[in-house]
Amino acid sequence: MTTLSPENSLSARQSASFILVKRKPPIDKTEWDSFFDENGHLAKSRDFICVNILERGLHPFVRTEAWKFLTGYFSWQSSQDERLTVDSMRRKNYKALCQMYEKIQPLLENLHRNFIETRNNIARDIQKLYDKDPLGNVLIDKKRLEKILLLSYVCNTQAEYQQGFHEMVMLFQLMVEHDHETFWLFQFFLQKTEHSCVINIGVSKNLDMLSTLITFLDPMFAEHLKGKGAGAVQSLFPWFCFCFQRAFKSFDDVWRLWEVLLTGKPCRNFQVLVAYSMLQMVREQVLQESMGGDDILLACNKLIDLDADELISAACVVYAELIQKDVSYPSDLSSSSSSSSSSSSSKEPTLISQTQPMAGTFNFRDTDCAAFSTTNPRMLLLMVFFLFAHVAPSSLSRLCYLTAWPSSPPHSVSIPVGLGT
Repeated sequence: MTTLSPENSLSARQSASFILVKRKPPIDKTEWDSFFDENGHLAKSRDFICVNILERGLHPFVRTEAWKFLTGYFSWQSSQDERLTVDSMRRKNYKALCQMYEKIQPLLENLHRNFIETRNNIARDIQKLYDKDPLGNVLIDKKRLEKILLLSYVCNTQAEYQQGFHEMVMLFQLMVEHDHETFWLFQFFLQKTEHSCVINIGVSKNLDMLSTLITFLDPMFAEHLKGKGAGAVQSLFPWFCFCFQRAFKSFDDVWRLWEVLLTGKPCRNFQVLVAYSMLQMVREQVLQESMGGDDILLACNKLIDLDADELISAACVVYAELIQKDVSYPSDLSSSSSSSSSSSSSKEPTLISQTQPMAGTFNFRDTDCAAFSTTNPRMLLLMVFFLFAHVAPSSLSRLCYLTAWPSSPPHSVSIPVGLGT
């Protein structure tokens, strides 16, 4: 257990104020470069940089490079030379995956019954995208986008393709230049955000946490949502599936929120506080008009063209209010700056531990993708192909390395649900 201290509450409120006042402009290229020494090693603390990103954001010219650190594409401890090596490795790995996919595609079409259906869904979703700006300039390459989505579906067994992924990957394609960057940044983004936008992993967890948070912070609203407004909260799953991108007025606002989620500041599972803040925008109308579930959902769907800074600031204030309840939460409800070791070593009883954790304890998969899995038929096809092609054991080991990303082997963990590290 980790106690949420008044100091954390003050810090969250200061961040909320800082965001709106905008005392400093977003981090530009000159300032970003000053965070590193002559060899490219980090000269500032990671925490310092993440707090600044929370409060100020990133200039568009910096975003591509900064996101490679925020997602884990690059290590914060790496040098410039090491990053060049890593990027080269990721380019080669992506190329190898593409070659493998091309060779096993006939097998997938014949033996994996969901492949053709998924491929058709991806093609249909991509055709709906606007690929040109108002001046007629081409923004995205739909063929390249389709290839990346198909490869992600074949290799990443945890993140089955779902509607919304095409829009998310499009935003990554708009941000970076090369396909291998788009592919790997998307994979790392899913991992870093704990697959919170994936229906069969994070979305239901987020909705449960949101319901619990409303009950804890706003009992009157919660009572209405459990009565006449029953089902409204569970119907908000598109917010999480699309990672709120349809609520904003510009791509820059979407990127602004996403990079805050990647920092882990001011807390873990910040997306739940964002959703709570959006619900608060319709709260008064819902209660005054005694809306039912369908009307509440309609009101929530009208929340568009939002300003990211205002929403992030509001969510920071909610976090401060949560802290000021003066109770201790499970480690997942603590500030992201608290270490897991200190959380696990604390044995003092708390109000929450004595009266049952407000959100309970759920089991969900670890954030490391189990892409290479003998229970995954798509990856089994990869194995079969290479084994029948008489691939040497060393090459098969390389296949395992290429397809089990981003970091370590899969394992199951039991983690308390909440808003901390």
